[in-house]
Amino acid sequence: MRRYSPIFDLVWIVLFVAIGRSAHQHGITFGGMVSTTWPFAVGLTAGWALAWRRRRTGDTPLDGFVIVLITVALGMVLRVASGQGTAFAFILVAITFLSLFMVGWRLVAQLVTNRR
Repeated sequence: MRRYSPIFDLVWIVLFVAIGRSAHQHGITFGGMVSTTWPFAVGLTAGWALAWRRRRTGDTPLDGFVIVLITVALGMVLRVASGQGTAFAFILVAITFLSLFMVGWRLVAQLVTNRR
C-alpha cells in the first residue's frame, strides 16, 4: 500500500478539482484540470518529500494531515503566484475536503490493519 499512497492522495486532489470546476461551471477540460491541479500537485509533492525526509511512511493519519496542510498552503501560494487567486472560503473548502479524504483513507487503512 505504501507504494501507492501518493497516488491515492493525487486521486483525491484530482477529484477535488473536478468537483470544484464542475460546481463553478468552469468545465472539466484537460487544460482546465491541469491548470487547477498543478499547484496542489506541487504542494503534494513537497508534503511527501518532507514526510520521506523525516523518514515517515506517510501512511498514518497524522502524516496525512501534515501532507494536507503543506499541499493546501503551497498550492494556494502557487495559485496566487500564477494569477489564479484564492478566496478564504476556497482555502477552507480545500482543507476540509482534502483532510476528509486524504486523512480519511489513512484512518480506514489503520482500522483495517489494526483489526487483523
